[in-house]
Amino acid sequence: MNLVPINIDAIIIGHPLPCPLRDEGGVLLANQGFMVHSRQELEVMVGRRSQIYIDASQSDNFRRGYVNRLNNLVLADRALGQIAEVQVSPYDGKRSVAAEVSDEPEWLDLQSQAHAMLRDTRGESFLPRLERLQNELERHTLRNPDGTLFAVIHLAGNEINHYSATHAMLVCVICSLAARDILKWPPAHVSAMCSAALSMNIGMTELQDRLAVQKSPPTQEQLSRIDGHAAGSVELLQKMGVSNELWLQAVLNHRGNAPGPLAARSDGQRIARLIQRADMFAARLSPRASRAPESPSTAMQSCYFDENRQIDEAGVAIIKAVGIYSPGTFVKLVTNEIAVVIKRGLNTTMPRVAVLINRHGMVTGEPILRDTSLAEFRIVASVPHKDVKVNHNLDRLLALTRQMPTERSWSGMKRSN
Repeated sequence: MNLVPINIDAIIIGHPLPCPLRDEGGVLLANQGFMVHSRQELEVMVGRRSQIYIDASQSDNFRRGYVNRLNNLVLADRALGQIAEVQVSPYDGKRSVAAEVSDEPEWLDLQSQAHAMLRDTRGESFLPRLERLQNELERHTLRNPDGTLFAVIHLAGNEINHYSATHAMLVCVICSLAARDILKWPPAHVSAMCSAALSMNIGMTELQDRLAVQKSPPTQEQLSRIDGHAAGSVELLQKMGVSNELWLQAVLNHRGNAPGPLAARSDGQRIARLIQRADMFAARLSPRASRAPESPSTAMQSCYFDENRQIDEAGVAIIKAVGIYSPGTFVKLVTNEIAVVIKRGLNTTMPRVAVLINRHGMVTGEPILRDTSLAEFRIVASVPHKDVKVNHNLDRLLALTRQMPTERSWSGMKRSN
């Protein structure tokens, strides 16, 4: 057991513990799910110990709780001094410096930031929060588009409790790549589009999160709120100080289902159509309590064909940008191996992948790199996320998206295993 220290301020009073608490020797102090009802109860449990610990494998759960607590303190207008005192671990400061040097995103932190932002209806704090999140997503998308796609698709496939935030981030990243790299839209249009993608559902954020965990079909009242949320989102954004017409028009029209070429539309309607196609793809790719996610190939078909079953221009741009087999999705190779896509290839159907399950159905110790443009490793099927029962290390796989092996090294890898 690899123990790491945590600060007791990271333990949220009145909420179940996300993992067991232990002392320095590994002795159990409280089980996962135990609820601490007061600060006094927490101090009695800790006693005279100078430090309490959790298993390192559970640290992401506590880190998410830490970020959520910071967001809640900001929303409550607490003093900056109180906010600054909250730490999840004595080593947080060192990790922050290291993260700043390496410039690697903390995706769970970004997800929590998006979650808090979409519940903040005060213009003086909402708009700066959205701008910071949008800038972070843009920076990482430009620096490592494959890694960014991998991370947001991974979060979308694993997370339903932060559905609205994760969905907004995924739609934003997909649209950004399609608008900038394929459609060649001007920067002002790309910026307005990303703002719209992140805020399009702000009029029903709480409802959207509730529906993700709701097993029964939406009620008539919920359906009515869904139908009217676009106009409600625009009204709320205007109250918070948004005046950008492209942004507002995109949000207002993002649920439109009128087929046809992009050139025949206004600028705001073109942006809205791209968001609508990405919105549809992302929703089908993500799980909900009431249904399993669709396979990536099926989700892609939903945005490729329009309402008249004709090829959709915006849908084509999305597929060209992210690939039929996008980073973060799973595929089956002709070798009977199951792999996760880590990098887009020269065309939409031949990405670079990392094998996680070998041809005998056994989990690989280390990911095995494959180039699916080679006939012996071609893709034969897309695999739904729910069918892959492997707890892979996200950071390790994200590192593979940053590596740029030469064609020679890839061809050498093709004969491994």
